[in-house]
Amino acid sequence: MSSFKMETVNPRQVVLVTARGKTDSLGRTLQKDNIITLSWHTPLSFDPYLYGICIGKKRFSCKLIQESKVFAVNFIAHEMKGMALYCGRSTGEVVDKFCKEGLTKEECDSIDCCRIQEASAWLECEVIDQLETGDHILFVGKVTSKSNKDDRKRLFYMGNDRFTSTL
Repeated sequence: MSSFKMETVNPRQVVLVTARGKTDSLGRTLQKDNIITLSWHTPLSFDPYLYGICIGKKRFSCKLIQESKVFAVNFIAHEMKGMALYCGRSTGEVVDKFCKEGLTKEECDSIDCCRIQEASAWLECEVIDQLETGDHILFVGKVTSKSNKDDRKRLFYMGNDRFTSTL
């Protein structure tokens, strides 16, 4: 399987997942909000409405979600490509991605987490299960609230820092 390339399964829609949790910094415990860029996500069930996200085990957001048991999936427009790249390449342990990218935090309606005000749509999810899948964790979230704010063209990842959008 060494010849398999992930580009074979592209394009995949890009989302920004937000998470909140506690972290230690210089001997103090702080609450942090973080953003991670993902293209490994999918609906899992209509009834109950379940949504899955897959995050690398070593990622800061993975730790936050494992502890808080909640996350928000923020669907973004194509013009947010630069923000998606930055949020996927920087760790929230040392930088405030909301501040750096000029994104507005908005408190979720049904979970203790924030979502991104500039998102085109969002899902608020409570973790009901998690599964180790090699070097990633698949989080199964029960959708507790959702919204579709606009019809802007969505961002899709093609591989190798290439993107496309919906028609």
